[in-house]
Amino acid sequence: MQRGRHGCAGQTRVFISRASPSFAEFCPTPNWFRYLLFAIILLSSGAWAQQNVIGDVVVHGNRRIPAETIKARMFTHAGDVFDEAAVERDFNSLWNTGYFEDIRFEREESAKGWILHVYVKERPTIREIEYLGLNSVSKSDVLDRFKERKVGLSVESQYDPTKVKKAEVTIKQLLAEHGRQFSTIRTEVRVIPPNAVSLTFVVKEGPKVKVGAIRFEGNKHVNSRILRNAMRNLKPIGVPHSIFLESLFAKTYDATKLDEDTERVRAEFQNRGYFKVLVQEPKTNIHDTGHQGFHIPLVQKGPGKAVDITMPIDEGDKYSLGEITFKNNKAITNIKALRSLFPIKDGDTFDRSKIAKGLEQLQKAYGQFGYINFTSIPNTTFDEDKKKVFLDIDVDEGKQFYVRRIEFQGNTTTRDKVIRREIVLEEGQVYNQQLWEVSIQRLNQLGFFDNLKADDPNVTERHLNEKDGTVDLTLKVKEKGKNSIGLSGGVSGLSGTFIGLSYSTNNFLGLGETLSVQANIGNLQRNLSFSFTEPYMFDRPLQLGFTVYATRFTYDQARQAAILSGQQVNLPSVLQQNLQNYTQSSKGFSLSLSYPIHRGFKRVGLSYSYDVSSIVALTTASQSLFNSLAFSGISGPNALNGIITSKIVPSYSVNTLDRALYPHKGSSLFAGAEIAGLGGTVRSVRPIVQYKHWTPVRRNALGFNVQGSFLTGYGGVVPPPFQRFYDGGENDLRGFDIRAISPVAFLPNSTAIQLRNPDGSVVPKNPGNPLQGAYTVPVPLDQIVFPGGDLSLVANTEYRITIAGPVAIAPFLDIGVEPILRDSQLKVNNGQFDLINNTVFGCPAVDIALNCVGGAKQQFSQFLKPLASTNWTPRMSTGLELQVFLPVVNAPFRIYWAYNPLRLDTIANAPVPITRGMFPAGAAGDYTFQLARNQFSPPFQLREPRKTFRFTVATTF
Repeated sequence: MQRGRHGCAGQTRVFISRASPSFAEFCPTPNWFRYLLFAIILLSSGAWAQQNVIGDVVVHGNRRIPAETIKARMFTHAGDVFDEAAVERDFNSLWNTGYFEDIRFEREESAKGWILHVYVKERPTIREIEYLGLNSVSKSDVLDRFKERKVGLSVESQYDPTKVKKAEVTIKQLLAEHGRQFSTIRTEVRVIPPNAVSLTFVVKEGPKVKVGAIRFEGNKHVNSRILRNAMRNLKPIGVPHSIFLESLFAKTYDATKLDEDTERVRAEFQNRGYFKVLVQEPKTNIHDTGHQGFHIPLVQKGPGKAVDITMPIDEGDKYSLGEITFKNNKAITNIKALRSLFPIKDGDTFDRSKIAKGLEQLQKAYGQFGYINFTSIPNTTFDEDKKKVFLDIDVDEGKQFYVRRIEFQGNTTTRDKVIRREIVLEEGQVYNQQLWEVSIQRLNQLGFFDNLKADDPNVTERHLNEKDGTVDLTLKVKEKGKNSIGLSGGVSGLSGTFIGLSYSTNNFLGLGETLSVQANIGNLQRNLSFSFTEPYMFDRPLQLGFTVYATRFTYDQARQAAILSGQQVNLPSVLQQNLQNYTQSSKGFSLSLSYPIHRGFKRVGLSYSYDVSSIVALTTASQSLFNSLAFSGISGPNALNGIITSKIVPSYSVNTLDRALYPHKGSSLFAGAEIAGLGGTVRSVRPIVQYKHWTPVRRNALGFNVQGSFLTGYGGVVPPPFQRFYDGGENDLRGFDIRAISPVAFLPNSTAIQLRNPDGSVVPKNPGNPLQGAYTVPVPLDQIVFPGGDLSLVANTEYRITIAGPVAIAPFLDIGVEPILRDSQLKVNNGQFDLINNTVFGCPAVDIALNCVGGAKQQFSQFLKPLASTNWTPRMSTGLELQVFLPVVNAPFRIYWAYNPLRLDTIANAPVPITRGMFPAGAAGDYTFQLARNQFSPPFQLREPRKTFRFTVATTF
């Protein structure tokens, strides 16, 4: 700073300036001059006062910063009396903004008073920042670290060499965490006229440093493999506990994480009773690795560096737990209850982790009684002779708090009452931490908000009143998009070409109500539905919902055969009549009602549904199937119309999952039974059980799902074929087509074939009179059908690995089986059964009246018998799934590739064959026999796909 006058006498201009941190005093003023000046002031105070007034303040040199902004930072304004102390204060105020690299104050005398000139030179503006040679980390990683360390360096900010130096140090530390310990950072500054600069950080990362050998010295009783596995940060990547596959890939060395791993090694010893273990400062040795000269890529490693870590250890003696005692526990005096919170018995080997678990449970126990500020201090004493550790836990209970107010922030759409009704902790009662955690879990299950954590201060804000013993709770939420839009489409074996669109809002008008509309339209399948759910009917926890739907489904066995064979099937129209091809149409509604038990996670429910279905048989085989099976309880030409299913479903469920979508921990159980027979034409019972469980694995999650169901009829009526189980698809067995899994059976029937010569001409029954008709041979016809199973067992497991934010990958494994247990549920009706059992098959010859002779009856079973090779065949699908939650549509999107190691791959033959003896002797009989076998009784190749690639907007479980 420079402050002075142009000359120390007779001056007209005073200046204060700073171009650097140096400082210089004012020029000295003689004493006689001061006295004279004082006298003049006394004699002409009026004139002096006018001349000493600041007439104007003028700013010079500013480019980006407006003059008014600079003046606003000053305390001196036009009309004020000139004061050197005030001007100096103005100078410091402007300098401290950090916007200027040079400031100078000057004053000029004028008729109106002093004109104060402020000369500034702004710091250059940073126009661009480039990173040259940065490969190990991304630019976004650097910017995030700048934000975390508060570097304050960004585009359009003021250039500050100090901030640039701090940025260099920050980048170097970030690279060191990624194994680049020998990186160098150099900054190049390029001037951009008139007053801007461009920064380029020139980075030389150097070799990547990996973790080399990890050795332990002095560990006599704990295996080095166990200690190495305890080092989460620096241990090699491999298959845990596999001995030979534990060290597949070395991790990148990060010196900042070595202290954490050292403490984990110490904790591992203390978990095994070595309480006084001493883990000394680790020794590190950096050395070169790989081939320094020419090397073969992918075969030989290139040049690099590795750090060998050696940890000296003094194990000490092994201790057991002597006793755990408590003192100053006034609120909870039951010592046995407190002691039971620790999962370790007296005399057991001392385990630090179990003690920590007990202290955590002790804090939760006191938290249930309102002791928010509870703390516990474990004091240890030792019996060196018996090698025992005694814990005396000093309890500081603090004050008991009552809940005064519970308020909410961030719920711009959701009404307060929707949140409050999920809060089981009530105002006026003793604060209970467990009830608060349950309340947060209930809110997470709604799916209205981003994931909430009860112990996160950004979620739960507590205001304690120590004097009154009350606490005000503020719950901060961040709402998700309430509208969910789902889009799916593609080509499916059973659905054909299809497109699906769904819209749902799970928080209609902010009242917590659910509204859903779904439409899936394809050339083989169509689904339309509308549903609405009110979770709190009459402001009570009574959930009421309804659904209205209409579906249409076309089953084409020729297409199904193409799926199983893996190739296109082209069949003549005559043969297509022997395959299943039908259309099923259904419409109906359902009503559901459920109520929670004790405002917990258990719920009982009851639903009712009414469904009217009709079937249009498009081929002769389908007409025979539905007319032959005794499923509807009615007969006649309208047997396939008006199939009415009226059923109730009582249910019981328990849901402790921590969130509605992509749970991380918790479990879910559903048990129910569909009972049809309250009117209608269907009599059936279907018990259903499903269990899900998720286990957290650090930031990842391991999930397991198992579900089973059984279907049977009663009262002499069996369920309709379309209500039986057909597994496959993204909801159960991901590698198979939708509803493509079913046991295979043969439906007995009869047909006739004309006797033909090898040239294809028809053989007349009477060669002397061809007008009497063709020679026909009745033959048995076993039509292949896919009746579906009456038992479905499916298990799924997946390991969800979170990559970043809403993106995750999940290796998965699905396995299931779908057999037929009760053949009696696939019974051929008596009329059809008597007809085919009394039919004479074959026509080796004709009598004089031209009637067939020499034929024979066949004995058929009245029940469809599934092929043994298809009935209990397990299916397995495994693969990799990419999961992405799309905030725009508020729905989970996934792409997966699946491989099916267990699938159906067999050849099916008709149980009642067409034999040569059914045809007359001669060339015509030989030819027609082969023709009949090829047309009516061919071997069927049943082959399901080996692999599948599919995308969908849904989750499996």
